[in-house]
Amino acid sequence: MVLVRVEAPCRPTEDPEKVRAALVQLFPDLRIEREDTTIAGTSGSLERLRDLIRTQRIRDTARGQLLAGREGDRTVVVLSKQAAAMGGVNFSAGSPLGDVRVEIESEDLATTLDSVAESTRPGGRQAVRPHRVHVKRPPS
Repeated sequence: MVLVRVEAPCRPTEDPEKVRAALVQLFPDLRIEREDTTIAGTSGSLERLRDLIRTQRIRDTARGQLLAGREGDRTVVVLSKQAAAMGGVNFSAGSPLGDVRVEIESEDLATTLDSVAESTRPGGRQAVRPHRVHVKRPPS
């Protein structure tokens, strides 16, 4: 079983219906549970998100982000609210209008993540490794 929690801030200058519509673009079966300065809800399906990730050909990027946010049986990613409003997925965070926070919880998270964004690299699953920078320093 998969449980998806989604929330996005709704600024005073934004139309709550448009924010709600942006979230529904990503999760069509979203059940809105709270509406004040934050619109939040839950979903039981990742099908639309998976389809968008495949259509946009960003499976490896999505997989990296999903694995980077993993902690135990859940993972958290932050998506662009503006991209969501246009029916797209973008993992850039820090928009002035706020971002969409997506928390995915599953008893078998590895299988769930494989179904949403399987690796396109040979050898299947790829672990997320920290980026290392090697700097050659002149001898002192």
